Amino acid sequence: MRLAKFMATTAVAASMAIGAGAASAQAIKIGASLPITGGLSVSGEKHRRGYELCTKLINEAGGILGRPVELLVSDNRSDPATAINQYERFINVDKVDAVYGTFSSRLTFPVASILSKYNMVHPIPSGGALRIYEQGYKNLFYFQVNAAEYTGKDVVGVINEYVAADQKPKTAAIVHAEDFFANAIAAGLMGEKVTDPATNQEIADLAPGYLKEAGIEVVMTEIWPEEGFNDWLNLANSVKRSGAEMIIGLTASAEEAVQLTRAFKTVGATPKLVYLSQGAQNEYVEGVGAEAAEGVLIHTTWDGGVPFQGKLAGQPYSNADFIAAFTAEYGVAPDEDSAIPFAVCQGIEQAINGAGTTDNAKMGEWLHARTPEDPVQTVLGNFSWDEVGLPREKSHVMTQWQGGELKFVFPTGEFEGVVPFEFPKNTF
Repeated sequence: MRLAKFMATTAVAASMAIGAGAASAQAIKIGASLPITGGLSVSGEKHRRGYELCTKLINEAGGILGRPVELLVSDNRSDPATAINQYERFINVDKVDAVYGTFSSRLTFPVASILSKYNMVHPIPSGGALRIYEQGYKNLFYFQVNAAEYTGKDVVGVINEYVAADQKPKTAAIVHAEDFFANAIAAGLMGEKVTDPATNQEIADLAPGYLKEAGIEVVMTEIWPEEGFNDWLNLANSVKRSGAEMIIGLTASAEEAVQLTRAFKTVGATPKLVYLSQGAQNEYVEGVGAEAAEGVLIHTTWDGGVPFQGKLAGQPYSNADFIAAFTAEYGVAPDEDSAIPFAVCQGIEQAINGAGTTDNAKMGEWLHARTPEDPVQTVLGNFSWDEVGLPREKSHVMTQWQGGELKFVFPTGEFEGVVPFEFPKNTF
């Protein structure tokens, strides 16, 4: 069933193939504020699809605890204040039983305080900045790999795994958005201290940094403003003049990744290696072309080639099952921006069933009790969390554009389907 395009707020009806018992029961309401319009809209719309598809499949299987699920989605227009207001409305006006998180650290950071205020379980699809998890909130559960500050471990892991010592890039240029997520990845790569912006108290000291540990010298850094930046050519020229053998572009959105890559192609940059924090989306390769994307390394939480095994409606539900269902529903293959919220929905369904109730305190207790041996099982793999809400024992899936397709290159030896890493890149 195709769901109608909404303008500002939409409710996904919970009447899709539900058994008679569930149809007569009161619906479980779940609210999600997403950036359907504004600067984060590409990822926001894909998050909506992930939540919607999971809801539909759950309802087709009979709902949760014999009750249908009603998904309420509001467009926060990529604005933090609007996101806060919408979660307040979900809780106080719509009387939702549970919530799903929003997209981006920039929106997740302020939303976390509101959901904590109302003692709601806060499942986070996209909000990796470490400061989110150091605020002392007890019911945060991050459905990705780890805090963004630690992403560099897997970036360097690819280099160490595949590139001979005498061929490794010796220098790097780091350019990034003035954005929670991008700042966090840069801090880990460069070994900076992370502080709480409210108290200026140190959260973590990341010295010496992943690049220095790998023997890579940072020869240039530049930060562009969060909104309205368009001087991509001058930025790309500055990177080219630096002579850096490795380019690191930490963007706030896939759209920025497209603009940055186009600029590098225009100025004729010739690095050995390019790593981008965004660009795993189909829109990226469509926007820059397969030739420019070739060899670009991108971290992700999900890849279609990884044989993750999850659960849905109490039954085994694999990564392949998700891909088939998503493609049938929307006519295109999914990427991580839909797989991650789908996993969040799986997690909350398992929490409600595990706790036997929609009481958020009991749902939180059940989620906190998960272990690597008894995890939440999703299309992103297994999840259990530490005391601040970060996943245990997970690594990024490192991917690379090869021949117009995103290929899974790291970690090696853990799953079937990994392909060799292409190196060096040299041209856009």
